[in-house]
Amino acid sequence: MQRFTLFITALIASAIIGYATEPCPSIAAATSDSATVGVDSLQSVAPKPKGLKGFINKIINYFDDANKPKENKKFDFSVIGGPHYSTDTKFGIGLVAAGLYRTNMADTVTPPSDVAVYLDATTSMFFKLGIKGNHIMPNDSRRLSYDVNFSSVATKFWGIGYDMNINDDNESKYKYLNSQAEVSFVWRVAPSLFIGPIATFDYINGRDFQKPWLWDGEDKRTFNFGAGFTVQYDTRDFLTNAYKGIYVRLDQRFNPRFMFNRNAFSLTEIDLAYYHHAWRDAVVAFQFHSRFTYGNTPWGLLSTLGGSSNMRGYFEGRYRDKSAMDVCLELRQHIWHRNGIAVWVGAGTVFPKFSALRWSKVLPNYGIGYRWEFKKRVNVRLDLGFGRHQTGFIFSINEAF
Repeated sequence: MQRFTLFITALIASAIIGYATEPCPSIAAATSDSATVGVDSLQSVAPKPKGLKGFINKIINYFDDANKPKENKKFDFSVIGGPHYSTDTKFGIGLVAAGLYRTNMADTVTPPSDVAVYLDATTSMFFKLGIKGNHIMPNDSRRLSYDVNFSSVATKFWGIGYDMNINDDNESKYKYLNSQAEVSFVWRVAPSLFIGPIATFDYINGRDFQKPWLWDGEDKRTFNFGAGFTVQYDTRDFLTNAYKGIYVRLDQRFNPRFMFNRNAFSLTEIDLAYYHHAWRDAVVAFQFHSRFTYGNTPWGLLSTLGGSSNMRGYFEGRYRDKSAMDVCLELRQHIWHRNGIAVWVGAGTVFPKFSALRWSKVLPNYGIGYRWEFKKRVNVRLDLGFGRHQTGFIFSINEAF
């Protein structure tokens, strides 16, 4: 979903105030050994802030300390949240709890494991609750990745296929319930190469359709169980915010009828990403993503563009078909203390089969974003994306890819 956060202002203020309240050199020099007793006595007499001022100081200190390395802490856990607003979802409250940990505290070479719990609710009947993460075994011998979420959404539908999606007159409101779960477990079979099984579950229940004919007789409620395998080549130095490395992932999933699926179909997803440390505090990131489905794919599991991860700025789910491809080139630049920016350009399209690919149906994408380091190497991001006749704000945690 496209959303604009208001509480990012509080985050910026926290960072600025936190650094502005550091002692200046003249004050630091005054606290020499000869003045230590006097200073300590003054601190013991001075009353601690109470009420609203004390509460604000606690918040500032909390965020100021959130991104400091905690090497001796087994589980580094922090929470961030606040109000947000967008023309699509209206006013809402979002909450994200993020944690970093290591299965072997002595191993500082293996990337740390990560977990995030997220909750969002708005006045437009949008609600989402989920948990996602990557559990890295000692010496990076195995990896467990998971994403489980539930959502209740009032959103829009334009039909299936580019020609339907590009037509503004097809805009239609509807609601749906959605439960999703995806789990993969991989073994390292060679340096940086991982292979293992993947399992998925999807439940979609659509209702209150404004223009039901746009679904062209599709089942409004579907259960889908899938199983398959994933092959991954990963040399990234950090899974959720890489500065360097290569990431290649191939997922092959099958949803056959004998797994109690009314719709039998298959899915192939390919993800290629490259990260390069360009100059001081700058990272160039490139991604190519494609998703192909074959067979009788239900409408809720068709390939889509838009959202917080790809083609930022497009309404999530407006463009959907059996297959989709998108590409993105992004520059991430650290600016000052915990603040940074990102700019990107990209393009993407949806299509039913390769023979239907047309240059005229490729959608442009570009944008700019702000980054605030919530935890070490874990960014809160606010992106403003632009597309063909569309603009959208994105608030999220971790980089888009």
